[in-house]
Amino acid sequence: MSGTFYVIGTPIGNLEDITLRQLDTLEKVDFLCAEDTRVTLKLLNRFEIKKQLVSFHEHSSKADAQHIIDRLLAGESCGIVTDAGMPCISDPGEVLVKMCADSGIDIKVVPGPSAVVSAVAVSGLSTRRFTFEGFLPVPKKERAERLEKLRGETAVMVFYEAPHKLKTTLSDLAEFFGGERRISLCRELTKIHEEVLRLTLAEAVTYYNENEPRGEYVLVLEGAQENSGGELTIEEAMEQVRKLIDMGEKPTDACKAVAKETGFRKSELYALL
Repeated sequence: MSGTFYVIGTPIGNLEDITLRQLDTLEKVDFLCAEDTRVTLKLLNRFEIKKQLVSFHEHSSKADAQHIIDRLLAGESCGIVTDAGMPCISDPGEVLVKMCADSGIDIKVVPGPSAVVSAVAVSGLSTRRFTFEGFLPVPKKERAERLEKLRGETAVMVFYEAPHKLKTTLSDLAEFFGGERRISLCRELTKIHEEVLRLTLAEAVTYYNENEPRGEYVLVLEGAQENSGGELTIEEAMEQVRKLIDMGEKPTDACKAVAKETGFRKSELYALL
């Protein structure tokens, strides 16, 4: 009989957010898979838990994953944790969950704090609907394509961002969604330097041109207005084409993408271009 695979949430900053069930599960599993064993070891040491740690991260091989699955099939129990928050969300652990599901291994969740949900809760924006986008692609073309798909999104959008990329990302968001769109920038949640700034995109660009970003960010961006779905003019459609080209898209691809979103013909846009 196979063992059980536990998806275990951990604190996103403040270690006092650990739960009794998390501690109990960390104690009872046979071994733990960790994104960074050094980070997890600090958590275990804090609560005097001794457990075998197996490294599993984005560069782990299929053989590494299969070895973990084989141990589970042999009857051992395993927990997976990430450096902070819920594992398997924009995280390499999702590979193991899928393999366990395909192998008929029992999977149980031991929930904990989530930076995504925490940021949405304190954003001050509408929380009825939100979409989690994780990290935006770095290459200009892929980034432009992703943002173009989100242009008409009416739900709140949640992004992760590192401090050294924040200025570029804010500029790109302002370019696509307009400087008046509201954004909440949630930094270092639950930690000593926790901060939430509620600004417009234009204000955020200005602020971080004057203040160097520090810490990890969750960006909560206001969605498009529900009643703003009127037809675009050809001039507005051409403005979208030029923005995509400025971000590295080929003219033909830019015209095709905007034609799909707006209803104008690709040939019509390309001729005007």
